[in-house]
Parts: sequence; structure tokens; C-alpha cells
Amino acid sequence: MPQQFTVRLRNEPGALAEMAQALADNGIDIRAVAAGGVGSFGCAVLTTNNDAAAREVLRRAKYAFVEGEVVSVAVEDQPGSLARLTRRLADAGVNIESLLVLGRRQGKAELAVTFDDVDKARRLLGA
Repeated sequence: MPQQFTVRLRNEPGALAEMAQALADNGIDIRAVAAGGVGSFGCAVLTTNNDAAAREVLRRAKYAFVEGEVVSVAVEDQPGSLARLTRRLADAGVNIESLLVLGRRQGKAELAVTFDDVDKARRLLGA
């Protein structure tokens, strides 16, 4: 199953560039990515074309990261859809570990999500 990586970064100029370059230098294509930071910490959430190689590059470069199995979820592309989805999961005790918006089409938003309990999330979502 495809994996999604959440990588801890420093929240400073060039931190994302360094990680992206380390992956690129090893022939790894980043397929989807989001990044953010608060204070001195940042993180990137990403998928790649080669999970095993990405995992090895991140380990060798001494990045702190977690990974999880991607579950594809489609929600209505309208206000409140994400709130309803995340509330339903939270009420069932399922934690979202990472989330990427992959695209929007035909009134739907496609999400790539990882969870602390993927089996329970799949049952709740009918995935």
C-alpha cells in the first residue's frame, strides 16, 4: 500500500529545499506535498514514487518522520465537508496523522489521509 510521510523540518529558509534535494538526488519523485511551520518547527507531508527508497533517504539524512498507509477519501467539495469528516472520525476515537488534498473534480475533493488506526478508519468510512 502507498505510504504518506510526515517529516519534521526546521522552520527556516532552505529546510524544505534540503529535504526535497535529498530525495531528488536519489531519483525519488515527490508526487504530492504540503508543508507548514509553527515557531521553530515545520513539517512536510508527502507521497513519493518510491516509498522504500524515500524511507531510506530520510533515515540516512537523519530526519525525524512518521509514515502511514494512505486511505483515499472523497468528500463533497463544499464548506463543512472536512469538518463533518474529521468530527465523525474524532467521535469514534480515530486520529488523523496526515492529510493531503490531491485534487478537486466533479464536485468532490480527493484526500489522501493516514490514521492512527487505519482499520477502524476504513470501517467508519466504508473504504
